[in-house]
Amino acid sequence: MAISWKCSTFAPAVTSWQHNFKPINSLLTFMATKIRLQRHGRKGYAFYSIVVADVRAPRDGKFTEKIGTYNPNTNPATVDLKFDRALYWVETGAQPTDTVRNILSDEGVFLMKHLRGGVKKGAFDEATAQIKFNAWKADKQKGLMAIEEQVAAEKKAAAAAALEAEKKTNEEIAKKVADKRAAEAAAKAEAEAAAKAEAAAETQTEEAPAEA
Repeated sequence: MAISWKCSTFAPAVTSWQHNFKPINSLLTFMATKIRLQRHGRKGYAFYSIVVADVRAPRDGKFTEKIGTYNPNTNPATVDLKFDRALYWVETGAQPTDTVRNILSDEGVFLMKHLRGGVKKGAFDEATAQIKFNAWKADKQKGLMAIEEQVAAEKKAAAAAALEAEKKTNEEIAKKVADKRAAEAAAKAEAEAAAKAEAAAETQTEEAPAEA
């Protein structure tokens, strides 16, 4: 006896299972996305693009989006970041490399993510969150200005030291030249005096009367 049955009863359950796993699939997609540096420049002077890319893509290959640049050759390092796009990718689960994480942290991306989380939880409103962020940014700017002033002072001191060293070197060279000229003049005067003495002695010898 053949048994025939239909599995249409299970169709809604399968559909529901697939629906429930859509967020997980989305999360897995973002977990496979990295925010990393892409190298440019020449040997000894490298600068970088900050890019969003699939983890399977080559380090300096195809990327999804460029969200900024990073130049470590300046002091402090220069960062040009599309803040809103960086925040978007971080909030959607893209994983930054350690270096990029430090860059985003210094730019306040993770702080803003934390503050927005506080707004969602009802800890404070958006206006308060923005005030907190602006206060942090102002403190950071003061710190950067202090660093820039310190760098400028160090450059000024180094230039003054170099000028002083050059002045000292020039003085030493001038002294050596003067000593050499003085020695040459003394030697010349001594030679001239000796020549005169010799000439005088010869004259006296010639003028002396012959003995009888």
